[in-house]
Amino acid sequence: MNHLKLSLLASIAIASPALAASTPKPVTPIEHVIVIVGENRSFDNMFATYRPKKGQTISNLLSRGIVNEDGTPGKNFSLAAQHLAQSKGEYVPTPDITGAYEFLPQPYAWGAFGQRKDVPDARFPADLPNGPFQITKYVSYGTHTGDPVHRFFQMWQQVDGGKKDLYVWTAETAGIGPSNGKAPVAYGKTFQGGVAMGFYNMAQGDAPYIRQLADEYAIADNYHQPILGGTTGNYLALTTADVAFFTHDGKPAVPPAKLIENPDAQPDTNNWYTEDGYVGGTYVNCSDTANPGVKGISDFLKRLPYRAFNDGNCAPDTYYMVSNLDPSFSPTGEALPLTQDKLPPQTIPTIGDALTAKGVTWRWYTGGRNDGKTVDKEYCAMCDTQSFFSSTMQGSDKSKLQDLQQFYVDAQKSESSFPAVSFIAPYDSISGHPGYAMETGFDELLRSVVDKVKQNPELWKKTAIFVTFDESGGYYDSGYVQFIDFFGDGPRIPLLVISPHAKKGYVDHTYYDHASILKFIEHNWNIPPLSNRSRDNLPNPIHDKASPYLPKNRPAIGDLMNLIKD
Repeated sequence: MNHLKLSLLASIAIASPALAASTPKPVTPIEHVIVIVGENRSFDNMFATYRPKKGQTISNLLSRGIVNEDGTPGKNFSLAAQHLAQSKGEYVPTPDITGAYEFLPQPYAWGAFGQRKDVPDARFPADLPNGPFQITKYVSYGTHTGDPVHRFFQMWQQVDGGKKDLYVWTAETAGIGPSNGKAPVAYGKTFQGGVAMGFYNMAQGDAPYIRQLADEYAIADNYHQPILGGTTGNYLALTTADVAFFTHDGKPAVPPAKLIENPDAQPDTNNWYTEDGYVGGTYVNCSDTANPGVKGISDFLKRLPYRAFNDGNCAPDTYYMVSNLDPSFSPTGEALPLTQDKLPPQTIPTIGDALTAKGVTWRWYTGGRNDGKTVDKEYCAMCDTQSFFSSTMQGSDKSKLQDLQQFYVDAQKSESSFPAVSFIAPYDSISGHPGYAMETGFDELLRSVVDKVKQNPELWKKTAIFVTFDESGGYYDSGYVQFIDFFGDGPRIPLLVISPHAKKGYVDHTYYDHASILKFIEHNWNIPPLSNRSRDNLPNPIHDKASPYLPKNRPAIGDLMNLIKD
């Protein structure tokens, strides 16, 4: 099945439950919010050389003088220089700097479809200057390239307290961790190189459709991934503004020892974690500084010039998930065996719960879900995020989880029958994820969704389409990071608002993360924060012209209303 031919499938009708007869009126003219989520792109990875319309400013590699419009090193290239460090014994998020790279280590193609993974990627030179490099100087836009490291404890070190100078060193020393299947990765064999420093060049024609949308509508250049690390935690934050944890019978419990993170360096190694990886090292009890990895981050938070949200937001005796796991429910709601790659059923309040309670209609469309009984091989279970929750999968809201093709059917119907809030998770191959998904595929998906909504004029005039990415994918970003609690924030990621109500050609500098989308929905339909520990409780930022990216009232997260016309 060719999922790039989305328009050919738009007329396929899939059985669909009726939506509620009426939805409470919103406080803005926007009666429909559609959220499209791509995968694994930092803001600078996509918008490094974007020039906004006259009268607008932006913070990116070009504006900061780190690179020139042609992708070559700029006058301030050294601002993005990557350093060497040393971390032996107890984990720290800000290791001691020991020097700098003369050249970037040659990138690898780890995770790249059709490429050899265990040798340097010969398509890229071995003497790249120490800083960001233009990917499409060496390969065409849409070519499969390596997948950077993007795990929780690694990303803390990559960001290095806000200096953002240990992306390469962390990837080269810790990699994706030692526990990864039948053949664990060996110390010194991380197969990464300098891949994290790659960027696309809109000024030279890369990402043309996304650039077109940015020119025509509104973008944010201070929007962030909420959780340091990978997909599952950030998708979950998009629906809860919170962090999942290990449970038994719905209550916090202690996971198997193999699944508890230990990023302390193994003996006689430099930063080679003790227990970490996609089949080991998943949970952390951050309420106890005696646990591995906790003290260094807790001490860092205490040194901040402001108080961390809820003093770090770590409940007692709770093991929070900081890796990638799938739901323990099948797409049709059956309980699955609780293997090490499954997150136990979650009971955290979700935006789905809140919308249902308010009588606001919603749906979650996921590529490859089909009817739920037989899913496609490109179905991303962790991206079908409401399926992690007992409240959804054991109740009537389960019917609101639909295949992506149902979106195209629903968008052709009357405006009043289309859900007030909907989320779209793409097929894996067109998610934009480095390695196995081409950026061009995500561009085509995005175009198909926007075009389908515009083809229904009554729907279009009442709709705002928010486009973002789950997380930065381990790619370098030069922007400010606000440390909110133990779990994040992380680097900037793109955010676009496509709507007749969006400010035209506008670049917003307000501080945002995924909780901002929830705050927008909550503001629009008069819904309270999801819980007393969810980040949608945080105030909107107060900014001034002297420091437009750094909130004066930290920690603070905006509600995206500034991207909408008054």
